[in-house]
Amino acid sequence: MKEQQKLEWKESWRDEYLRWICGFANAEGGVLVIGRDDQGSAVGVVNAGRLMEEIPNKVRDVLGIMVEVNLRYEDGKELVEIRVDPYPSPVSYKGEYHYRSGSTKQELKGVALNRFLLRKQGLHWDGVPIPRLALSDCAPSALQWFKTKAAKSGRVDEQVLADGDAALLSSLQLEDGEHLKRAAALLFGKEPERFVPGAFIKLGFFITDDDLRYQDEIHGDLFSQVEKTLDTLRAKYLKAYISYEGLQRLETFLFPMPALREALLNAVMHKDYSSGIPIQISVYEHQIVLWNAGQLPERWTLENLLGKHPSHPFNPLLASAFFRAGYVESWGRGIEKIRRECVNHDAPAPIFDTSMSGLMLTFKANPAHLAAALGEESARALLNSTGEVAAAQPESQPESQPESMEQRVLALLGNGPLAKVAISTALGQKEISGHLNQVIRALLADQTLEYTIPDRPTSRLQQYRLTEKGRALLATLRKGTR
Repeated sequence: MKEQQKLEWKESWRDEYLRWICGFANAEGGVLVIGRDDQGSAVGVVNAGRLMEEIPNKVRDVLGIMVEVNLRYEDGKELVEIRVDPYPSPVSYKGEYHYRSGSTKQELKGVALNRFLLRKQGLHWDGVPIPRLALSDCAPSALQWFKTKAAKSGRVDEQVLADGDAALLSSLQLEDGEHLKRAAALLFGKEPERFVPGAFIKLGFFITDDDLRYQDEIHGDLFSQVEKTLDTLRAKYLKAYISYEGLQRLETFLFPMPALREALLNAVMHKDYSSGIPIQISVYEHQIVLWNAGQLPERWTLENLLGKHPSHPFNPLLASAFFRAGYVESWGRGIEKIRRECVNHDAPAPIFDTSMSGLMLTFKANPAHLAAALGEESARALLNSTGEVAAAQPESQPESQPESMEQRVLALLGNGPLAKVAISTALGQKEISGHLNQVIRALLADQTLEYTIPDRPTSRLQQYRLTEKGRALLATLRKGTR
């Protein structure tokens, strides 16, 4: 037996364990067993009868909730089992709010406490009204910009657009009586940062992680921030590589702009604005790293994010406004679109990382494209200095240009199932890389690959094989290289 999200045990009762009961009630519920040691073995309690009477009363008086207390027997010993239901409203222990996470109990404070209290009330951060915010604080130009976009998208009733700004804000659910909500300040405010500190975007061009050459800050309403950021990236930060169609010379950005646009929109809509930290975009010669403060939905993993998933915006009002303006779809397809645009651009799959107190998304340049943009010698030196595979040949020699890792994995598995170690070795890696794990998870989520032992994903004998969809995709890729 192991302690887990819904199970905790203690050798004897102490009143401080009311905090654990509080944590269960605020999370998903659970069971606290009195009379087990740290290894889970039954040691029993000597005062079970008295605890059966005292614990329900203490829980009621201190926490204000009811719990089920049962007497259990194991190996001739008496155990007291306390079953706690999840409560829809916040439960506090003497003014403290505790929460069960995994096999630990945490006291919620600061931003985490605010987020928890809002969720228990069925609210989101962007839906909280700001007493000092009124229509006069909104920029007419921002409102007009939205009306123009919404009229073109057809996602806002024409009569609402004709009825004036107040009617528009009401239709977008951005008002609460006499006050406007936080989302209104971000979407249309003349000075959003007056109400929401850190609500801007930072851009920086780096040679190395500690060598920043120049930077910009993009301020204003969120629609303006998105447009200005994309314009600044195009004009100042991004390099292009050269290719030819017959005698026509073509310049193409190293990184897929549609994917960058989608990633930026996701960051703006899903950011945790209570953090006070701006969205940060770090541009290098060979990669772009986009980071925003935020978190995955509760109980989600990175695998959930990369697979088919429902729309679950952190800021629903912001997401709704961008949808109505025609900027995004509403079905949780942003990640899929980013990955598809990278494939269309012949760029490696983006790397997602949730370990940095937010979501970090890294776009890598195709080494061959990088060689065409910088020169083969400069590109090889750059990639060698960063520990990445050096460029083979520039775009002018398509027969030798490297494939993305997704394509290479598909090609390897086209010859039959392989274990992850075998795939890694065939790719020339000394050990299984994080990028390879990322690619395999993405291909599994996309149902391009499947397990050979599906009921035991972590089996040491596990291998991966192409699905029918994967075989069709590989055939298409091979056809396109002939």
